[in-house]
Amino acid sequence: MKLDELETENETGAKTKKEKRSKEKKERTPMDKAKKKKIIKRSILGGIAVIIVLFIAINSIAAKNMAAVVYTTEVTRQDIEQSLNTSGTVQTEESKTYFSQVESKIGHIDVATGDTVKKGDVLFTYDEASLADEKQLAQLKKQSSEGGYKSSINKNSKYISELGEANINLEVLHQQIEDSENYVNQLNKKITDKQDAIAYEGTLLQISLMEWSEKPDSEEYMELQKQIQYNAYEQQHNKDIETWQREVSKYQEMIADYKAYESEMKAQKSSSESAALDGGSKEQLEANRQMESINADETIAAIEAVENGVVAEFDGVVTAVSVVEGGAYPAGTQLLTLESTEQVKVGVSVSKYDLEKIAVGQEAEVTVAGNTYKGVVSKIDGMATTNASGAAVVGAEIKIENPDSGIFLGVEAKVSVNTAFSENTLAVPIEVINSDKDGDFIYAVENGTLAKKRVVTGISSDSYCEILEGLNEGMQIVSNVTVDMEEGMAVTAVPQD
Repeated sequence: MKLDELETENETGAKTKKEKRSKEKKERTPMDKAKKKKIIKRSILGGIAVIIVLFIAINSIAAKNMAAVVYTTEVTRQDIEQSLNTSGTVQTEESKTYFSQVESKIGHIDVATGDTVKKGDVLFTYDEASLADEKQLAQLKKQSSEGGYKSSINKNSKYISELGEANINLEVLHQQIEDSENYVNQLNKKITDKQDAIAYEGTLLQISLMEWSEKPDSEEYMELQKQIQYNAYEQQHNKDIETWQREVSKYQEMIADYKAYESEMKAQKSSSESAALDGGSKEQLEANRQMESINADETIAAIEAVENGVVAEFDGVVTAVSVVEGGAYPAGTQLLTLESTEQVKVGVSVSKYDLEKIAVGQEAEVTVAGNTYKGVVSKIDGMATTNASGAAVVGAEIKIENPDSGIFLGVEAKVSVNTAFSENTLAVPIEVINSDKDGDFIYAVENGTLAKKRVVTGISSDSYCEILEGLNEGMQIVSNVTVDMEEGMAVTAVPQD
């Protein structure tokens, strides 16, 4: 069909439809109102159904093409303080058990178990009359000991003098005898050496004479005979030898006198030692005197120290009272125990996982009965023990540096130890860190896709963890990680404050 014919046919059709609608319009009659409402209602419901179907279809198509929405947070720099939080029991670092220092009755007890006291408060008193009797008895014992010692010393004094004289003289005589005998030995050696030299010279002359024996009339032979005769005389009458021999005789007489006097001094020494106290007896006498004097002085001092009552040496709590008023207790009896509230600590248990974090000297915060105190790690045990659950733990002590009246011994205390601090470091919320068999990782959003970033973590607080490697400041990291996330998938990042 040609184009002009097609256009003519379309115009004719349109004209026919227009005439038909005009005719139908003229033939219509007014519609019933109830029927009209019913038709309108059906039209509205049908339209709504169509809209719902179209909405579901559109959303289904969009869901297949739209990227997953993830919430992100930014990698920032901040200060991170790592803490070890635990609890323990408040304990004292100083305890004083009071023992009875005197043999006396108890007068009045001013405290009971559980009482808190201040330094200088009276804990209990002794009976005054009983104390006075004990003090007088101690003084009399000391006087008796001193008198007996002085009497023994006076009796022994003359023997000590004689003994001293004998000892001094014997020492001098011993030296004189030794020196004289050494000198005599030197003289005898000189005599022997001289005699040997003269005899040796005579032997040489005899040998020479034998060599000249074939010429008995020669001058040499005659001279040798004269020398031999002179040598023989020298051997018997040498002046040096005779002088030395006289000196030897003189010193031997002196030595005999020294030895005689030595025997006399030995007899005097023996007599003095038998009459005087020997060394052991004297030491025993002196030791007994000193012990009795010390015991008496200590008893007197102990009595004087408690005449006004026994007082607390520090602020603390009375944890035991073992005596009653009017009771008489021997010295050494345990009477009362006081535990300090000035020197206190908290004993805690540290697991093997936290052991590498804690160290002596670290600052801590201790909470006791709602009050907060400064603390410091003062001790870490060198061995582990087993707790009630069977786990190995290591004991540690936190010293409370500023205790006050709010401290109660034996109660539970909360402890927060500042184990590490990092300033202005890269940090992310703890919950964004994930782990697998290869280590820690974080999902980050890069150019609309999900990127898996391996990280090296450092210290962590309750909320944030330090990042040492793997991230840069300002990066957007995923905070709502789900199991269906995979590296490389398209995502739409929604930053969160």
